Amino acid sequence: MTLLEVSGLTVTYGGAVLACEGVSLSVDEGGSVCLLGANGAGKTSVLRAITGLLRYHNGAVVHGSITFDGRSIIGADTSKLVASGIAQALEGRRIFRDLTVSDNLRAGAFSARDRSREKRVRDEVLQLFPPLAARLGQAAGYLSGGEQQMLAIARAMMAQPRLLILDEPSLGLAPLVVEQIGASLREIVAGGCSLMMVEQSTALALATTSYAYLLENGCVTHHDRTAHLLADERVRASYLGTSAGQAEVAAVTGEKAR
Repeated sequence: MTLLEVSGLTVTYGGAVLACEGVSLSVDEGGSVCLLGANGAGKTSVLRAITGLLRYHNGAVVHGSITFDGRSIIGADTSKLVASGIAQALEGRRIFRDLTVSDNLRAGAFSARDRSREKRVRDEVLQLFPPLAARLGQAAGYLSGGEQQMLAIARAMMAQPRLLILDEPSLGLAPLVVEQIGASLREIVAGGCSLMMVEQSTALALATTSYAYLLENGCVTHHDRTAHLLADERVRASYLGTSAGQAEVAAVTGEKAR
């Protein structure tokens, strides 16, 4: 069953700058999708359109449709989208640095679909991200970069989403931390939550998503199963760099580089 469907999406900023054009993609219930592409390809604009954040960046949807669970969500208020089952961890983490880890989690539950489950959901996210459990009373600004990213995802999960949206969750993190986050994301998907993310790390994309779309100059140019797409010569040339990308895909998938 399709949970999120984007069809023919065109986004502009300031009524003049074209960010993406004719973008179509979908995320199934319980599915995991990655948006790939170089900086400026339009990936974040697609996420902003889905989560209702375009208006805060002087952007607008000028064509196309976005439906979530069969209902149009174009122009919907962000807090209502969270209550309906869409949660996002923005690029750069955007945690409340002066609040404790515990208070950040509590803030994430503010628009949760079922507030009566808050304690149970908190226990679940702390099992997903064990380092946070030992720092509940600590100001979030004093966490390491990896722990802050874990907190950003955990806070989003406190809203009990049906669809979790992540923007560059591996940015600036050490490979071991990325691996830990990838393991948690696989558990989240296995638990029934759909995942959609923008990601530059080939390793994380392969480890956590089953399908991928490549955006170039604001348009979807290729889409396929993640492993197949990242093994494609054209994708390696445009997104990963032919030789380096091929070696990275081979290392993650265990396939011999050609």
